[in-house]
Amino acid sequence: MRIVIAGGHGQIALRLERLLAARGYEVAGIIRDPGQGDDLREAGAEPVLCDLESASVEHVAGILQGADVAVFAAGAGPGSGVARKFSVDRDAAVLFADAAERAGVRRFLMVSSMGADAHHEGDDVFDVYLRAKGEADDHLRTRLGLEWTILRPGSLTNDPGTGRVRLEAWTGRGAVPRDDVAAVLAELVDTPATAGLTLELIEGSTPIAVAVKGVAGN
Repeated sequence: MRIVIAGGHGQIALRLERLLAARGYEVAGIIRDPGQGDDLREAGAEPVLCDLESASVEHVAGILQGADVAVFAAGAGPGSGVARKFSVDRDAAVLFADAAERAGVRRFLMVSSMGADAHHEGDDVFDVYLRAKGEADDHLRTRLGLEWTILRPGSLTNDPGTGRVRLEAWTGRGAVPRDDVAAVLAELVDTPATAGLTLELIEGSTPIAVAVKGVAGN
């Protein structure tokens, strides 16, 4: 299985790349800084240079050709302004979904955010971020050629993962280690029966594999 991850040098993406490579999958991570390539190789992933803020759908579809799963894990990141919330968190996600559909990739995982809502009000940067993520999620739901799953983690931490989570359509607010977000994504890659679901994720008491199986097919 070949998996292509947008935002390949992100904190969640690097963790996910290690997990997928350990399962024997062929993993590629899209980056725009060639200096990040060694970190991806160390994680077991092939670095692919592409700037999703300026690339065409056709170019990205070429990168995705032959992939079994596409994962959007890119983000403008803390400290970025309003403009990049739209150009990365919304527009790059839309581009990646459109390119995946054009390339014939069936499975698509979106790393979104708890509270993402295209109609979220407010003018602060975080308000704009939630609107941008909500608009990207809404667009993905219109891609009829994709078997998509949207994952909306709570507040992200760098605490060691526990391997236990709460994964439901609505969980309420909470935090979750990035380790566990990556582990849930790895399980979702292997669980296509979660297609069509939007899932919230926080720390909890259920083993990850059990939590994913518990929502599959719902």
